[in-house]
Amino acid sequence: MKKIAIVNNQKPLSIAYAQQMKDKLPTYDLKEFSVGDIPDYVISIGGDGTLLSAFHQFQNVIDQTQFIGIHTGHLGFYTDWLGDQIDQVLQGIVENEADSISYPLLSVDIQLAKGQKQHILALNECSVRSHRKTMVCDVEIKGQFFETFRGDGLCIATPTGSTGLNKSLGGAVMHPRIEAFQMTEMASVNNRVYRSLASPIILPADEWLVLRPDPSNEWIDITTDHLFWADQTIDYIRLELAKERIHFASFKHTHYWNRVESSFIANRLSE
Repeated sequence: MKKIAIVNNQKPLSIAYAQQMKDKLPTYDLKEFSVGDIPDYVISIGGDGTLLSAFHQFQNVIDQTQFIGIHTGHLGFYTDWLGDQIDQVLQGIVENEADSISYPLLSVDIQLAKGQKQHILALNECSVRSHRKTMVCDVEIKGQFFETFRGDGLCIATPTGSTGLNKSLGGAVMHPRIEAFQMTEMASVNNRVYRSLASPIILPADEWLVLRPDPSNEWIDITTDHLFWADQTIDYIRLELAKERIHFASFKHTHYWNRVESSFIANRLSE
């Protein structure tokens, strides 16, 4: 019997749809996930933020489960289904033979100056910034010094995350079949004294970034997807494409460029 985990936000409509889905699981010979199980499917009901929460909740079993997004507000980038399509979702799960579409993830290893370490996966991006003063940070690529960045911060994004903060910073929108990740600068300082590339860079899967903030930057903010750590003193952060990938059920999966078009453009000349 397939096991289903349901993650919803606290909006009344999302709560109502989540309860409807739980009530209908036995009708389709499906079982609700319980603690200690590994879910076959994780269903997110809400928006993209809810799906990010579901991803981080189940990232330790990311290779053993598939995700399905149901949106209950504005059209989400990761959510293919509407709230009134619960029966179609459950029937699709019953008929699905483990077919899925997978997207790259970002591996983030944080070494704090006090010796603590943190490893986390990101579906969208990791941003590193200082809100107290100009951030000074050495950037290494594949073990070689590349530049000393000065500015507000840096954003490192996955292909699917390229449509978020990365895009607002002027980064490129990347198709998720591209095995690469991207770094964009936030308000870099470029003058006769200080200079950085001041352009987005795209790195392949066999390369990695190491960010080494200047020791004088005692208060660095780190955001990984929707997770936030304020005022950190960092030794370094290493970022690269993760070995793991997120898997979305493919029995209804919107073509990537259709997602981009519907999310950001959605206007056509009348015929």
